[in-house]
Amino acid sequence: MTDLNADTPITSEEKEQLLPSYISTRDELNAAEQANIIKALLWAEKRNESFLSQKALVELHRRMFSDVWGWAGKYRKTPRNIGIDAYKIPMEMESLISDTLYWKENHTYSLREIAARFHHKLVYIHPFPNGNGRFSRMATDLILKQEGQMPFKWGDHLEKISQRRRLYIEALREADKHDFSLLFSFLNI
Repeated sequence: MTDLNADTPITSEEKEQLLPSYISTRDELNAAEQANIIKALLWAEKRNESFLSQKALVELHRRMFSDVWGWAGKYRKTPRNIGIDAYKIPMEMESLISDTLYWKENHTYSLREIAARFHHKLVYIHPFPNGNGRFSRMATDLILKQEGQMPFKWGDHLEKISQRRRLYIEALREADKHDFSLLFSFLNI
C-alpha cells in the first residue's frame, strides 16, 4: 500500500551512513541532496542508453544521493511503512522492467500511460532506503524524454505537505487498488 503521509523513516543504521559531517539540520540535508540530484540530472540527460534496466536505475539512484548517503544505489534491506518486503525488491524490479518493455513493444498503452504505470509500480516497490519519490519521478521523466515525450508536470515540492501532494498520494493509493484514473488525471493523460 502506498503510504506517503510522512517522510520515510530512516533507521539509525542508515543514519550512520550520512556522509557530510557538517549536516545537522533537515534544511542542510535537503540542500545537500538537491545539489547531488542536480548533478545526477545533468549526467542522466547526457546518457543515451535506456533507463529500463536494474543496473541503470540503481546507477541513477546512486548518482542522485552518493554525495550524501553511503547507501545510495543499494536496495534497502529493512522494512518500511511503504513498499514490498525487501527480499522481493530485485525480482519485482525485474518484473516492472519486463512489463514496461512489453507494453512499449506491443503498444499496450500510450507512452504516457506506460510511464504513469511504471512510476506507480516503482513507488509501490520502494526499492531504496530513502529518496524513492524523487528517484521515481526522475526515472519516469527520463524514460519519457528518451521516447521523445515531454516529462510530466508533477508540481513543485511534492515532498512537502500541500494540496498537490495530497492529490498525488490519493492517486497513488487508488492505483494500488488498480484504479489509475486519478493518477492519469493528476498527470493530465
